[in-house]
Amino acid sequence: MTQATPGAGTILFLGATSDIGGEIAVRICSGRDVVLAARRPEALEDVEKRLRNAGATSVRSVPFEAMDLSSHRAVVDAAGPVTTAIVAFGILGDQQRAEHDEAHAAEIAMIDYTAQVNMLTVLADAMHRGEIFAFSSIAGWRARRANYVYGSTKAGLDAFCQGLADKLHGGPLKLITARPGFVIGSMTEGMKPAPLSVIPEDVAEAVIAAAQKKGSRTVWIPRQLQVLAWIMRFVPRPIWRHMPR
Repeated sequence: MTQATPGAGTILFLGATSDIGGEIAVRICSGRDVVLAARRPEALEDVEKRLRNAGATSVRSVPFEAMDLSSHRAVVDAAGPVTTAIVAFGILGDQQRAEHDEAHAAEIAMIDYTAQVNMLTVLADAMHRGEIFAFSSIAGWRARRANYVYGSTKAGLDAFCQGLADKLHGGPLKLITARPGFVIGSMTEGMKPAPLSVIPEDVAEAVIAAAQKKGSRTVWIPRQLQVLAWIMRFVPRPIWRHMPR
């Protein structure tokens, strides 16, 4: 198991039921305090146990409601001297429902974009050093008919992260933005995997390796996905609109 080498300080894991976030936290928690933030802290018993077994000095859970934007700064402040933030909350949503239910479409946009922007802004302002892990997706590279609501949030988030990374350039705080393909995990359970699919462990290994290098980075996972993304830009729209998720 790869171990990252971040400085001392607290790990704040936002969206602590996330498969990917959990894999990252387990790999970097040895000798560190971990704060788990989730809508239902009572559901984190297994995550807490896994982190303690991996060597975390302490693990505590706090309630976190992503859509309550005004609470974000208080959550970060209460966590203590955060030097690693894993921003892993989000929903896939139901595309078919969102096409007819504007409240659900807005919910996806709120959680997967607006709340992400809000929290990342708080973290970049409050953290003095370390690393922030954020999660984009190939879904945001070019919107597809099959999942354009979710994809649009990832497109916006990715653009925000590129700008934030430039803002942080040269400083002691870095932003690692993951651009994975289809991730086989609890969020996509029951769905047919797409080409170049990955598992949460693959994403964790890639972003931790990126965090060990100097400066902010955007990471395609797997690396071959970058070539596919380049090709995607040139697919004619009449063909593209029929592409699956």
